Parts: sequence; structure tokens; C-alpha cells
Amino acid sequence: MTQSALKTTTEVTPTARVVVPVGRLDFEASSSFQQAIENAIKDAGGAPVIVDCAQLDYVSSAGLRVFLVGARAAKLGNVPFSVCGLVDAVRRVFVVSGFDKLIAEHPDRAAALAAIK
Repeated sequence: MTQSALKTTTEVTPTARVVVPVGRLDFEASSSFQQAIENAIKDAGGAPVIVDCAQLDYVSSAGLRVFLVGARAAKLGNVPFSVCGLVDAVRRVFVVSGFDKLIAEHPDRAAALAAIK
């Protein structure tokens, strides 16, 4: 078994929590990524949570599930949830799976932060 190649950090801005996954989001990485998303939502205090995917190279079905669970948890907590910076390969997976209709998407972090009202 190979070790997952995903690193996740969470950045706090004056208006949002930004979760930044770097690498491949596969089954092995999905648990730690889900924990990062859940913590960001819990710690956001109602502020928006943005997942900046600009450095996310790959997402598996297990990874997609984490986005879905995160979006649902955010909705239940009344926390705005969005993604930004989807690279072409990840965007294709989002579109084919219909996630582009479920989760707000912005072209980049600046646009995601600007969309916060």
C-alpha cells in the first residue's frame, strides 16, 4: 500500500476559512480530508468555508463523497460552502458527477472571497 499523497491545510482569512488540499484526493486521503472539512465548518463560526482546489490534481469517488458530506454539513450548520480553482481533470469529475450543480464554484480564491457578502 502506498501512502496517500494529499496534504491539507486550513487558512483563516478575515472573512472565511479556506481549506487547501494539495495532491491526490483518493480513498486513503479521504478520511483526513473529511476531518479538515468538518473542523473548518465547526470552527468557522458561521463564516464561509471555501475549498481551494487549485493544487488538487485528482479526486476519486471517495473524495467526491467528502465534498458532498461537507456541503451537507455546512448547509445544516448554515455555513456557506464553495469550491474554487478546479483544475480541468477535477472539474470534469465534478461536472460528470453533477457536483457542479450541488456546490457553488468560483474560478479562483479571489473570486470566491469576493463573492462573500
